[in-house]
Amino acid sequence: MKYYCMTLFPEMVEQAMNTSILKRAIESEKISFKAYDMRDYTENKHNRVDDYTYGGGAGMLIQAQPVYDCYQAIKKELATPSHRVIYVTPQGSVFDQKKAEELSKEENLVFLCGHYEGIDERVLEEIVTDYISIGDYILTGGELPALVMMDAIARLVPGVLNNDESANTESFSDGLLEYPQYTRPEVWRDKRVPEVLLSGHHENIEKWRKKRSEERTRERRPDLYEPYMVTERERLAKEEEKKSRRKRKNHADQNGESM
Repeated sequence: MKYYCMTLFPEMVEQAMNTSILKRAIESEKISFKAYDMRDYTENKHNRVDDYTYGGGAGMLIQAQPVYDCYQAIKKELATPSHRVIYVTPQGSVFDQKKAEELSKEENLVFLCGHYEGIDERVLEEIVTDYISIGDYILTGGELPALVMMDAIARLVPGVLNNDESANTESFSDGLLEYPQYTRPEVWRDKRVPEVLLSGHHENIEKWRKKRSEERTRERRPDLYEPYMVTERERLAKEEEKKSRRKRKNHADQNGESM
């Protein structure tokens, strides 16, 4: 996975990407990252990339030319032509775990971070493949949302996490919030770790965890719980149908009947 970030503040994203798990992932070459300062591509002698909007209105707009030329510089560095250009905007579809999983399968991701009142529409039409938001609120720029997405996507790249199972058992991986977790000591402020987790009985532990995940999701995120239950009922119905077919087949085999 190769990340490219088009920004006016490269040091902001570089500092975050060179920390903790993401830093280790870069050092081990599981992912790569490079920030491009769009100011380096402006033709303005004062190094400006913004101007007033046609038709009037508050604020400034990033011009098309430096964005486009910055993108062309990135294209020349791509090892393979396959890539997606993500414009970070509240006007986009909302980013979620499903989208993170989809994007984690890409070879190259280019993030375009806007500022001020946005970016000239003409260059967006020219280069952007995905318009994505991290929520219905406004930030001062696109760097923080881009970092959120890069972090969420990177965790799904094989080898980035020390324990790859973590990516498959955390919140949203199966449509549910994650179950409660505990560590030592067994008793803290008169609160005990649930006995089932100390039992060593893995089947019972998994049942307990699933039940707690369902309860937590129902209480805290009913918007997730309802579609999960629809899917769960469909899954259980299919399992019952399979059991019924096996019983009928076994009965037919025992009685020498043909199905």
